[in-house]
Amino acid sequence: VRAFIDWLNDPENDRAPGMTCITACEALEQGNTWRDATRVSSKGCGANMRVMPVALLNVDASTRAALAQLQAAITHGHPTALAASDLTAFVIAELGAGSSDLLQRTRAYALRQREVYYGDCLGGLWERAYISSTPEGYCAYGWDECLRALDRVQAAVMRQDRVTDPCLQTGAGWIAEEAFATALFCFLLYPDDPTAALRRAALTSGDSDSIAAITGAFAGAYHGIGAWSPAWIARVEYRDQLLAQAAALIA
Repeated sequence: VRAFIDWLNDPENDRAPGMTCITACEALEQGNTWRDATRVSSKGCGANMRVMPVALLNVDASTRAALAQLQAAITHGHPTALAASDLTAFVIAELGAGSSDLLQRTRAYALRQREVYYGDCLGGLWERAYISSTPEGYCAYGWDECLRALDRVQAAVMRQDRVTDPCLQTGAGWIAEEAFATALFCFLLYPDDPTAALRRAALTSGDSDSIAAITGAFAGAYHGIGAWSPAWIARVEYRDQLLAQAAALIA
């Protein structure tokens, strides 16, 4: 929460972040608890485009899932935001481990998680959302939306249409499950060519920077930093800080 408030007031926070993040962080700054500050109706992709570091932590799968959902919940309290963040972290971790049968494993994971509510960290968040009379139902609502998004990815991958805008096939990416789905589709279109995957993600009609951020996380986890052009790496903003943080996560 302190980091979110610091970010809110950082003079370099000038990239037009989403209103959900801004309004939730303003409420945090006013002294509200995160459960009161979060936007329970929002499932914007800000919830999962920032989850990548969680996937790199050396923790068990349950802890990773709880952390992924919590970091989303602080600003985006909609169950689909939590599920999509959990799912995004899962895929990054799987790709980092060199997993095969990715879509099958991802669907199986979503089904296992469908009614798992991490009450120790989420507390009574589910009650604020007015989506279900139980925490399990609150979770299931979000995971069901993600499972439908996975259906669209599966169908798009089978078509292998590299010409049509991915946003027209799996979603424009402004909301969390669509950002996850379209990023995953872009990666799966070019699993062995990370530059092509990232280019396809960036050149889309929807929330292209968010889609590309997640696609890059998938490709980077799978291929490693050596897959990227040195000229690209040299131009990355905050390169030194990012490399230092990555080294710390690896250590």
